[in-house]
Amino acid sequence: MRIAEVSEQTGISLDTLRYYERIGLIPPVNRNGSGIRDYTENDMKRVEFVKCMRSAGLPIEVLLEYFKLLQQGDQTIEARKEILKKQRDLLLGRMAEMQETLDLLNYKIKVYENGILKKEKEIVVIED
Repeated sequence: MRIAEVSEQTGISLDTLRYYERIGLIPPVNRNGSGIRDYTENDMKRVEFVKCMRSAGLPIEVLLEYFKLLQQGDQTIEARKEILKKQRDLLLGRMAEMQETLDLLNYKIKVYENGILKKEKEIVVIED
């Protein structure tokens, strides 16, 4: 699969895909005879994993460390798990903050809606 197709399918820009490859977040992608990147199914799995982890807020440096440990084999399973657990805890904290913000927004919207309804009731005369 060409880089443009990967970009379209994942929503990751061409520049970002190239950057991820350049810094080692994505291993060097094989190229066809014309020198065009040819992403394999495994490359796509890696791109999707990186996308998911970046969406969860993992910094690039943490992902690079994670993949460095992954390449070292099974003796790093616990270290990799700890990285993921730490990042999960950070994400849960951000989610709690976002929930608080959402609750506040919902409250404020309700205040405005109730205020508007009250004012509308004051200006509308209901005749029986």
